[in-house]
Amino acid sequence: MSEISERYRVRAAEFTRRVEAVPEGGWDAPSPCEGWTARDVLDHMLDNHRDMPGYAGLKLDLPRTAADDPKKAWAEAVAAMQDLLDDPERAGKEYDGYFGRTGIEKTIDEFLGADLVVHAWDIARATGQDEALPAEEVHRLWTQAHEWGDAIRMEGICGPEVPVSDDASEQDRLLAFFGRKP
Repeated sequence: MSEISERYRVRAAEFTRRVEAVPEGGWDAPSPCEGWTARDVLDHMLDNHRDMPGYAGLKLDLPRTAADDPKKAWAEAVAAMQDLLDDPERAGKEYDGYFGRTGIEKTIDEFLGADLVVHAWDIARATGQDEALPAEEVHRLWTQAHEWGDAIRMEGICGPEVPVSDDASEQDRLLAFFGRKP
């Protein structure tokens, strides 16, 4: 198992904790993502699990959506992605991406990994759960996201950074960087 595979396991477990704790009727609650419910956030994550492997010509068969059975759809997506990452041949597939030649494992680690962290908070906020994110992941993502430059502000990625006080926590600064109001 690679370091990236293990990191996905940890991040997915944290996201899963939020998915499993959504209360009855909570999937239709508005999320911090404008115009999206908690269910829409989960569907976005399911789509990312389906689509990202395709960049390198791989396919994950994930027919369920959050409308079908949110918890089951998520569990299947995590299992399929973990299986891909645990297979060095599939995880090592390369493709030409936005930033040049890269591998699917790196894309999943950086971009899906970022979504796992930030969207876990979105679901927690939408459904009244504990919003604390793992400090190590917050720090890693804070550093990594700043390396993406202006690409993070492309349409459909993140909105403008939200101002926070100088004494804001690293988590609050990270969320504000990703356009959330902590």
